[in-house]
Amino acid sequence: MGRSRRTLPEELLLLALDPATGTTAQPQSLDLGLAGAQLVELALAGRIAPDGDRIAVVSPRPTGDPTLDCALELLRRRGAPVRAVHWIGGPRLGLRQTYLSHLERCGMVHAVAGQMCGVLPTTRYQATDTAISREIRARLDSAIRTGVPPDPRTAALAALAHAVGLGKHLYPGNEGRSSRSRLRDLIRHDPMGGLVAHAVMDVQNGVAAQPRRSPAGRQAAAGGRAATEPARGVPVQPHRGSMARAVAH
Repeated sequence: MGRSRRTLPEELLLLALDPATGTTAQPQSLDLGLAGAQLVELALAGRIAPDGDRIAVVSPRPTGDPTLDCALELLRRRGAPVRAVHWIGGPRLGLRQTYLSHLERCGMVHAVAGQMCGVLPTTRYQATDTAISREIRARLDSAIRTGVPPDPRTAALAALAHAVGLGKHLYPGNEGRSSRSRLRDLIRHDPMGGLVAHAVMDVQNGVAAQPRRSPAGRQAAAGGRAATEPARGVPVQPHRGSMARAVAH
């Protein structure tokens, strides 16, 4: 994989960077999105492929990107396809900082040291080449505005942006409502991006901690579902402890 092309994790992170504050929007869900973006990038590179709701390694050959190759090796060591929701919900310590440091080394952002409350040290990241961020944003805007099916990379980026909650960051207010809706609809244009985006949202809703039922088990439970589940469309509120485990990073 040539380094002339930005990877999806890098693009997702650049989308999330606030040019005014130098901070990232939706930091907790963004960490999940970066793990998901790695999966999509590896799939685009022909290293992994979806197997139902699982991810299977089809070629362990390195991509040349150290961070992606680390993820690929971890997947290979599993020895069997892994559920996307379990992979994304696993520990991801320092993944966002890893990509921020990489973008800084590449000259796409620069770190600005500061202090919180005059005591605690903080670091903000400002884009050094706003043209790159504008180009990424323009691809999303074009897909939303024209309705033309986007390329798989842009479709996956849109799916991930929606999944981590960047819609209100990119298209704020009432005037951005229709754009946020169309951003969500782009999820259907890339199967791998859709699989990963739904897995990111499942982790946020605590689904990763729930055991997977067989079709027979789901059928048997259908009769009591109305009494135990919220109405369709109402988000499940997970137990605080299971949610903490699902999004630990």
